[in-house]
Amino acid sequence: MKKNEALKYYNIKEISCKIHGRTDESQSPIPLFWNGSAIEVNVTGTELWIDIEVDFDIHEPWAGCAVNGDILSRQMLMAGRYQLCLLRNMNSLSVKNIRFFRELQAMSEDNANCLLIHGFSSDGSFLPVSDRKYKFEFIGDSITSGEGTYGSQKEEDWVPMFMSSSRNYAVMVSDMLNADYRLLSQGGWGVLCGWDNNPQHRLPSCYEKICGLLQGDINERLGAFKPYNFASWKPDAVIVNLGTNDASAFNQPMWQNHLTGESFKQRIAPDGSYVKEDLERFQNAVINFLSLIRKNNPDSHIIWVYGMLGYELTLPVTDAISRYRKQTGDNKASFLQLPATTSETAGARNHPGIKSHKRCAKVLAEYLETLLN
Repeated sequence: MKKNEALKYYNIKEISCKIHGRTDESQSPIPLFWNGSAIEVNVTGTELWIDIEVDFDIHEPWAGCAVNGDILSRQMLMAGRYQLCLLRNMNSLSVKNIRFFRELQAMSEDNANCLLIHGFSSDGSFLPVSDRKYKFEFIGDSITSGEGTYGSQKEEDWVPMFMSSSRNYAVMVSDMLNADYRLLSQGGWGVLCGWDNNPQHRLPSCYEKICGLLQGDINERLGAFKPYNFASWKPDAVIVNLGTNDASAFNQPMWQNHLTGESFKQRIAPDGSYVKEDLERFQNAVINFLSLIRKNNPDSHIIWVYGMLGYELTLPVTDAISRYRKQTGDNKASFLQLPATTSETAGARNHPGIKSHKRCAKVLAEYLETLLN
């Protein structure tokens, strides 16, 4: 490719841009921790390159690029520091809106996994990016990580290319309602424990950190473990999509930490019902998480959504929300049941496919629009 001699390099701190997703904005380069995290710019000129740095031990990050709101690329990223061309040979005077975003969830089991943004090269000018009408925060598991939204229904491999933010109900809802969004999700995690009864795999435990589910010295240096500044970004609504893995835990063997001897199990009684004490601690986890969210987001609507992969804990969740509302008088916390994924709307890895995400996004968007208006 013939080099464009008019290209000029800009450090990420030198330009007008918008950072999406929880991160430590004092860092240079800027880390994109969560799926859906992004750098958004408005730029003139004919050509734009992004300067990124990537690393991983096991699972390579995936990223995508949207130009003027339309997703035009999605790709696997290899380790190293290099520049990717996001556009070229375009009208030099027109303003292009570019969003470069992380497709892959934060990887709690790959300490080296990172995607860093150093800067851009362009022959144009960078203009301010305005805020959208609303701000939404989504908290969830593999569904909110977009697992299964790419790939055929026969796919069973747990690999990054089948996860996404580009085919994700949370992003679809945000686009429908003109909202900026932040996603916090981790496949297999729950509100009380993970799918395998691991009590360390619960989203509430890391909610008050920038990206507290990560580990290792690299992520500490990148600021992942710093307290999150809730005042810096106030969502109009916090949407929680948890409970699917908590339901699975009742049907899984006991989890045991072989180093400490600690064990944990959500139990089913001989008659097939949930053991009362275990169901109660799940409901208390729901109530405690609602309280934690409200403490940090005093003015937000809180909507607990559930049902895309089973309705087993619908009644316990709704009962817990009712108890929380009665105890606190918080009338801005509510429940919304989402349509179940069917054989027709399923995607890869027995997870919701793009049809299921679109269907649920429509239901949730209509509900949010009613609340917010």
